[in-house]
Amino acid sequence: MGNAEVQSIHVHPVKAMRGLSPHEAVVEPWGLAGDRRWTLIDDGGKVVTQREQPRLALAAAEPLAGGGVRLSAPGHAPLTVMVPEPVATVPVNIFGTKVEAVPAAAAAHAWCSAYLEAEVRLVHMDDPATRRPVDPGFALPGETVSFADGYPLLVTTTASLDALNSLVAGGDHAHEGPLPMNRFRPNVVVAGTEPWAEDHWSRVSIGEVVLRAAKTSARCVVTTTDQDTGVRGREPLRTLARHRRIDGRLIFGQNLVPLSTGTIRIGDPVRVLG
Repeated sequence: MGNAEVQSIHVHPVKAMRGLSPHEAVVEPWGLAGDRRWTLIDDGGKVVTQREQPRLALAAAEPLAGGGVRLSAPGHAPLTVMVPEPVATVPVNIFGTKVEAVPAAAAAHAWCSAYLEAEVRLVHMDDPATRRPVDPGFALPGETVSFADGYPLLVTTTASLDALNSLVAGGDHAHEGPLPMNRFRPNVVVAGTEPWAEDHWSRVSIGEVVLRAAKTSARCVVTTTDQDTGVRGREPLRTLARHRRIDGRLIFGQNLVPLSTGTIRIGDPVRVLG
């Protein structure tokens, strides 16, 4: 793979909200430390994401020491939310899977509900080692995940984005391009590969951490949402449907599961092990 390396790292403390791009991050068995340990749910316990609420792209969650978060959003005073004591849990429905999570303080529910103008609650995954198994069809025994869509880490490559943007430029909605990488909300962005090389990975190392490729990433309507405005367009789904439909899924990126833990950093070499 030549001189492939980590270009950027992205952590999203609250699922669907704006994240941050640290220079380094600790890889835990269930994902990057602090990534998607919080999520919003509706009255029925169903996870709320940008699929239903694209305005979540404009809300930010800054991690605090101890696992808490500082929430901010346009037109609303920031709110500090501490990790709740795990004295009681509520059921969460995340894409049909039931998971137990700990509700935050009432002030957090009120803040998030006021911003979205919809009744929601903020919940925290207290024990990612046990709460949510990875899809057993693509998991090894004992693998777990946070509130990420399905797998601990999502990796994308700059070469694949360049190739996709070239395809967008030749399509019916060329004016929507070029698309930035944040449309795909990855954890790790890798530079220095061939386009679509990640489709064929089996095992890779990022710095000192070894990970296995579980499943290519099927994309949804969130990718059509401008992460700076919350406005939706047609791309990249229109182009992916024409050029990247694999087994009925629109593919961009690769889902990884850690086989070891450690710290990854911008500039770390990325090597294909199989």
